[in-house]
Amino acid sequence: MSKQIAQAQKIKKSILSLKFVAAAGGLLVILAVVLYSDPMNFFSEKPITPPVDAPYTKAELSPEVRAQDLLSYMTLREKIGQMALIEKNSIIKNEDIAEYSLGALLSGAGAKPTDNTVEGWRKMVEHYINTSKQSRLGIPVLYGVDSIHGHSNVPGATVFPHAIGLGASGNSELVEEVARVTREEMLATGIVWNYSPTLDLPTDIRWGRMYETFSDDPKLTAKLGAAYVRGFEGNGATKAGLSTLKHYIGVGSMNWNTSSNENFLIDQGAITADEQKLRDIYLLPFKAGVDAGASNVMVGLSSWGDTKLAAEKYLVTDVLKNELGFKGFTVSDWYGVYEIPGGEYVATVKAINAGIDMVMLPFDYKTFIKNVEKAVKRGDIDEARINDAVTRILTTKFELGLFDTTPQNQTTLGSDANRLVARQAVSESLVLLKDDSNLLPLSQSPKTIRVAGSAADNVGRQSGAWTVEWQGIDGNWLPGSTSILKGINEVASDDIAIEYSLDGTFDKASAKSPLGIAVVGEAPYAEGWGDNPNPTLSPEDVATIENLKQHSEKILVIIVSGRPLIITQEIKTWDAVIAAWLPGSEGAGVADVLFGEKPFTGSLPLPWPAAMEQVPVETDGTTADGTPTLFPRYFGL
Repeated sequence: MSKQIAQAQKIKKSILSLKFVAAAGGLLVILAVVLYSDPMNFFSEKPITPPVDAPYTKAELSPEVRAQDLLSYMTLREKIGQMALIEKNSIIKNEDIAEYSLGALLSGAGAKPTDNTVEGWRKMVEHYINTSKQSRLGIPVLYGVDSIHGHSNVPGATVFPHAIGLGASGNSELVEEVARVTREEMLATGIVWNYSPTLDLPTDIRWGRMYETFSDDPKLTAKLGAAYVRGFEGNGATKAGLSTLKHYIGVGSMNWNTSSNENFLIDQGAITADEQKLRDIYLLPFKAGVDAGASNVMVGLSSWGDTKLAAEKYLVTDVLKNELGFKGFTVSDWYGVYEIPGGEYVATVKAINAGIDMVMLPFDYKTFIKNVEKAVKRGDIDEARINDAVTRILTTKFELGLFDTTPQNQTTLGSDANRLVARQAVSESLVLLKDDSNLLPLSQSPKTIRVAGSAADNVGRQSGAWTVEWQGIDGNWLPGSTSILKGINEVASDDIAIEYSLDGTFDKASAKSPLGIAVVGEAPYAEGWGDNPNPTLSPEDVATIENLKQHSEKILVIIVSGRPLIITQEIKTWDAVIAAWLPGSEGAGVADVLFGEKPFTGSLPLPWPAAMEQVPVETDGTTADGTPTLFPRYFGL
């Protein structure tokens, strides 16, 4: 019997051992699943609950003090979330904004609310902000857009001349006013962050972003860039808005056919400037912007040598942050971090260690957060670097008053007052290149003026890209806007008959008109897609001008374009020529100067090449082949 009892006890012990092993095995399986699905969350620190009266909640304290206090309560994951900038259509579910404590959202490539009105924008942005405040610490999200020539994302907004036109004006007070109006119209939709001004110095007219820049002159660009920052951010105790200095640094000096994007030719290409040139020329506008109080700098997509700018610690941390004393936060450009070789993890580590504070992903935020969290746990990124980045971001949010108020403004988009500012900007941006017959200003005596051309009655062409859609829209579609033709009809005397033909053909039996005005130029294009090996007038535009010659005694050509075009042969047969750049929504500003209501004051913000063999033209005016340009920088009759 004792033998049987002993055997039974042995069997029982074996069964208990098996149960223990099974239970342990089950725990191991569960642990393995947790670690596989989210390895960092298993070891994440316990959140610290802030007191109800935490210093960061008190508006009377400085932004720096509030940011440091808020940082002390944040988990590593919450900190990393603040470093993520996501395209709004890439949010998987709105609750993720609070769950992952995402730092910022943007509308990219024309992304807009279904109701593309002021009210539609405001409701969308307020929804995102309110959702972000549901997070554990209630940190509001930043919302950003490309309002590079007015809040042109919204139909009916005031659309100013693109930066190259403002550069032609050379008027820093005007640029400051343009920035102020842009901020007010943005605030009407609840948005405070604008990815502008562009401080690139372009040397190659083949580049499809030339119109986004003020000039190739670093001094003029510095003056106008600083003015834009002052106008947009204000000078109060809190920032009225957040501007962005871009694209740091050397962008505009890229070599043709070096783009890292297979769809482009020069955009995102290799920068040719050496360090001395970067310091002496390309750094100057950014220093001026930093000195003016800018709190955000966007790092470009190009490469310096073999290194992508977002991985350049020397330029981003040593020069920008340490030497220039930049206290705001840096942000990478669209998908720019992942252009760094080595895969997503390696690229992320390199960029953050280089000094990128916020990453415009702009898509997969979950993978980004896991990668950065893993990098900190492994020691690939020091948490002190994360704390520095997040402190800069939070300080800026406190400076903007985002924790205390909801961004808003009662300004009416496209108001008469705002359009008058834009109309003045158009008139000051025009450059008179030729007037051999002293046609201008036009007297009110001609009985007939004939107008023709692809850009004469086309607000889309005169506005260019970054207008509602990323690449712009060709045609008359912008509410409240005035085409150049409509402006001519408004400003011209009632005694003058204005006749219009798109292709320049008129009644052959009628007598020639004393004057024909051809308004020609480029269709809208944005970055990369606007790279063009031979920027010239289209065959259709050339034919239109020839047609108009058959019906007019004298020919005035108005060029609507985002860059100088090669017109050396054609210009010989034209009586007068005006560079109108991309004037925006107020075409009447062109007519004001034509009819002498306003004088010609604009001058070329960069050289106008005579031939493609001269390209690129260096910032000192030296051409590639050593021959003189058709018109030098600052030429203007």
